[in-house]
Amino acid sequence: MTSITITRPDDWHLHLRDGEMLKGVLPDTSAHFRRAIIMPNLVPPVVTTADAIRYRDRIVACIPDGDDFTPLMTLYLTETTDPDDVVTGFKDGIITAVKLYPAGATTNSESGVTDIAKVLPVLEKMAEAGIPLCMHGEVTNADVDIFDREAVFIETVLDPLRKRLPELKIIMEHVTTKDGVDYVLGEEHGLAATLTTHHLIINRNTILVGGIKPHYYCLPIAKREVHRQALVKAAVSGDRRIFLGTDSAPHIDPLKENACGCAGIYSSINTMSCLAHVFEDAGALDKLESFASLNGPAFYGLSKNTATMTLTKRENPVEFPKTIETGEGAVTVFDPQFPLHWEAE
Repeated sequence: MTSITITRPDDWHLHLRDGEMLKGVLPDTSAHFRRAIIMPNLVPPVVTTADAIRYRDRIVACIPDGDDFTPLMTLYLTETTDPDDVVTGFKDGIITAVKLYPAGATTNSESGVTDIAKVLPVLEKMAEAGIPLCMHGEVTNADVDIFDREAVFIETVLDPLRKRLPELKIIMEHVTTKDGVDYVLGEEHGLAATLTTHHLIINRNTILVGGIKPHYYCLPIAKREVHRQALVKAAVSGDRRIFLGTDSAPHIDPLKENACGCAGIYSSINTMSCLAHVFEDAGALDKLESFASLNGPAFYGLSKNTATMTLTKRENPVEFPKTIETGEGAVTVFDPQFPLHWEAE
């Protein structure tokens, strides 16, 4: 097969940042994706519906002429979040979901949740109103190994929460382990998982073997090869509970290439080419549309896109820039470490 046409994809987990960085990275998303769930971990974070309106307006102002793109806004859940504001924002069509960051889990998560019991009143209101909860699925306990944080989160936070509020719709974002996909695929209702482009391709050796490679450092951190293989198996299965969330997260190179580098991988520009390679390699190109275009909107209760995207396999590799330039500085593009022959049109 040298060409495949699919429903235009969406990105169900995206960092656009703000200001000059937003202006620099948004065109790579709007060129390929019709919609995206926008992460709220700005400084200061997007915590109220009014914050979301202002941030949405700044995003819309940066969409290039001719691109058809809709940002789907989220609120950053804190221990002082007003449940009524969340419900109103959802019912008014301003927000699509709420994001739970365990405090200290990742970039700009310091205002996150220290104890899930403290946000139960908000979660109960969300369950009643049908508002999805996006979860960064890691514990931050100092005594838990960084490679075990996801598995411990499932056992100590996610599973008890689902037993307490089974009607709450939850997306376990950027799953990185076999434990994670096995848990999601074992649940019949109300639970889904997003998988990132980079976690389908890299494992922890990519970061560490032959020297530390900061541009492959992300949170959740990449795990063993057995986990990467489990993620690929889940992605190419076509299962309705598994869909794309790139977690594309730009940082300028000086913030990545230093003694305490930022976590995040920028992949918006070449995600669809990377995914076509992964799915073709697994003999499952026919499942790419489900993963990238259909399962996400179905879980969120939205209609699928009407436009299409054609991916064409070129004889010569498609050339992507090593970095993109933004008003804040250069951002390194994700390098899958193999040639990309599929081009999105």
